[in-house]
Amino acid sequence: MADKFDKADLIKEIKDTEAAFCRLAAERGIAEAFLTYADDGAVINRNNRIYRGKAGIAEYYDNQTLKDVQLTWSPDYVDVAESGDMAWTYGNYVFAALSDENKPVEARGIFHTVWKRQPGGTWKYVWD
Repeated sequence: MADKFDKADLIKEIKDTEAAFCRLAAERGIAEAFLTYADDGAVINRNNRIYRGKAGIAEYYDNQTLKDVQLTWSPDYVDVAESGDMAWTYGNYVFAALSDENKPVEARGIFHTVWKRQPGGTWKYVWD
């Protein structure tokens, strides 16, 4: 990243990236969204287990059995490192699905995502 940047512009980029990420999850599915926005070395923490890299993330989603999965979120807080190449967000999420027995499953909580600016200026998450 260049030495000089407008922090407000980068925060807007992250907010826009989060919104596009959430839209993709709604339109094309959570697995595709999480793979699309993952840095090659990304890590996700699910059920107290770490899944590393895109192959690990794909494995996690390939093994899911819930149906009609929906996930929505929006950051309440966004900040960017002084270097301009890392950012972090947190906020509320809502997860809803149907179990194998067609029973509703819902979880609400707080997410925390760490973002890394890529060559070319896009953002990919490295931790979720």
